[in-house]
Amino acid sequence: MGKKTVSITSYLHVVGVLLALWFASCWQPLMAQPLSLQGSLVQGGLVMGKVPPGYSVSYQGVQLKLTAEGQFLLGFGRDAPAQVALIVTDNQSQQQTHKLSIDQRVYNIQRIEGVPQKTVTPSQGDLQRIRDDASLVRAARKQVTGNTDFLQGFIQPLSGPVTGVYGSQRIYNGKPGRPHYGIDYAAPRGTPVIAPAAGLVTLAHKDLFYSGGTLIMDHGHGLSSTFLHLSELLVSEGQSVQRGEIIAKVGSTGRSTGPHLDWRMNWQSQRIDPQMVLQTLPAE
Repeated sequence: MGKKTVSITSYLHVVGVLLALWFASCWQPLMAQPLSLQGSLVQGGLVMGKVPPGYSVSYQGVQLKLTAEGQFLLGFGRDAPAQVALIVTDNQSQQQTHKLSIDQRVYNIQRIEGVPQKTVTPSQGDLQRIRDDASLVRAARKQVTGNTDFLQGFIQPLSGPVTGVYGSQRIYNGKPGRPHYGIDYAAPRGTPVIAPAAGLVTLAHKDLFYSGGTLIMDHGHGLSSTFLHLSELLVSEGQSVQRGEIIAKVGSTGRSTGPHLDWRMNWQSQRIDPQMVLQTLPAE
């Protein structure tokens, strides 16, 4: 009887293990949260993610916009923390938190002399203009449309020596200014600027206080390009443009010491590095 009891006990144990494994395998597809990311998990970086259709993704309490194929964008600011959380919810309303490690960067310090002193220490009258300008820019960037032009990829808006990089701190005429959030390309006045990707023009202003001639384009899902210090604008607000189309000409308007293009990019409210976007979403 003792041997028989042991045999039955062993049999029941094996059956229990097999049932547990079967149960786990049946539920695994529901518990797993398929997520793929391409791009740079670094300060200033942009990644494009993908989840299965029917899933949702949220970041910092905000649900992200998805394409029909489940693609989404996620950008990290200049001073993004070392770790962020992305929450994926499947079509059974089950959530999983993905903790992403963000590489930290070291930024350059640049000293710029010879800029117009009024742009370094603006008057009280100019301060109101600066606030008004900032409101226009925020309104142009706040849109998070379903436009998917970003999927076509990006190219440089012009070819030229890079004289300013993302994230660097600039000291103007001896006074520390805000960090630089774009790429500066040196080029002669009047050099054509092309659209780095297709998009919709959301701001076309000939003379903002700091940035002079300024264009902003929406590429969809909160991703936008801004072009500063332009001498001439060749497109207007509300106009759709294609990648490679000439949209403006290089100038030296606003706070500038010479002709160049300052190209900046935002993902929603995050100022991201255009060079990272070129790497994450290159044109085919």
